[in-house]
Amino acid sequence: MSRIQGKNTSCELIVRRYLFSQGFRFRIHDKRYPGHPDIVLPKYRTMVFVNGCFWHGHTDCSLYRQPKSNVAFWKEKIERNRSRDERNRLLLEQSGWRVIVVWECELRQKHLRENTLPGLVNEIWE
Repeated sequence: MSRIQGKNTSCELIVRRYLFSQGFRFRIHDKRYPGHPDIVLPKYRTMVFVNGCFWHGHTDCSLYRQPKSNVAFWKEKIERNRSRDERNRLLLEQSGWRVIVVWECELRQKHLRENTLPGLVNEIWE
């Protein structure tokens, strides 16, 4: 697991490039905030997390499958990740931030990405 890339993933880069092309300026992986958000847009009081479907346990998603070996470990690991994500989201929202989660499955296929990215921009402007 030490070789799993946690920052600057391909999905994260897709979102960052799109937001930058739309004129947004942001910080990345800001350690001052709970969960170290992938993208922080201070002007809009918005934080964006780009979550991998497997690691964050995206239910009803084709990219999330429960591993067949070491089931107890993985079930506990994914559940801890989910509860940590929820705790961080609540802390950020209580501090006055809007939190947006973009899932890996929404960015993998081009036709889904073409709907997700403009929708993200609309959600930031709200």
